[in-house]
Order: sequence, then structure tokens, then C-alpha cells
Amino acid sequence: QVQLVESGGGSVQAGGSLRLSCAASGYTVRSYCMGWFRQAPGKEREGVASFDSDGSTSYADSVKGRFTISKDNAKNTLYLQMNTLEPEDTAMYYCAAKSPLICSGGSCYCPRNAVFHYWGQGTQVTVSS
Repeated sequence: QVQLVESGGGSVQAGGSLRLSCAASGYTVRSYCMGWFRQAPGKEREGVASFDSDGSTSYADSVKGRFTISKDNAKNTLYLQMNTLEPEDTAMYYCAAKSPLICSGGSCYCPRNAVFHYWGQGTQVTVSS
């Protein structure tokens, strides 16, 4: 059973930093099949940062140069380092993982048709001006 547990949210002033963590169980972050999303009140959920299947990273234009996605395979944990935070970054942040995940010979990958299927409960980030 896949479980994703986010932590690290909080309230900061504009210009501050936070690091979000997503501890995964039943799913390997080694697969590069994970990402971060956010949803602000009254707005649709949007992708913030993710790993592509080749290990490269993708970011929303609004966070490029400020946010960094990373992972620790040994801890099976995904991170989102958020710097120079702005009030517009205020939202609930979610960790997500793709399905299907295909594992063979000790390595796992997600095929091109994989979609974000597993979601954490979210962690709130509030940035004040």
C-alpha cells in the first residue's frame, strides 16, 4: 500500500524559505516518478515541480529559479526546497507519485502513460507580505 506523508509546511514572511519533505512507503522515490503540486483557495491544483523519467526536472514558470525538487533514495524521501517565497506561493502543497510503476531487476520506472495516482494529505504553506 502506497503512503505519502508530507511535512515541513508553515508560515513565513515573504523572502523566506521552507523545505517540504515527502516520506514515501510502498513506493520508491528512486523511480523518478514523483512530483509536487499545490492548490490555493479558489484555484485549481497546479503542478509545481516534478522529475521526468530520464531524471531531469520540470518546474512551473512561476517557481523557476526559486524552488528545487530533490530526493534522498536512502531515506526514500522527496523534497521541495522553496526559497524567496512570495505571498502568491500560499497554498496547500501535495506530494504525488505516478502509476503504474514497473519494477524489474531492482530498478523501477514509470511508462509514458503513467499518471499521478497516489497523493499525500498535503502540508500548508502560508507566506505573508
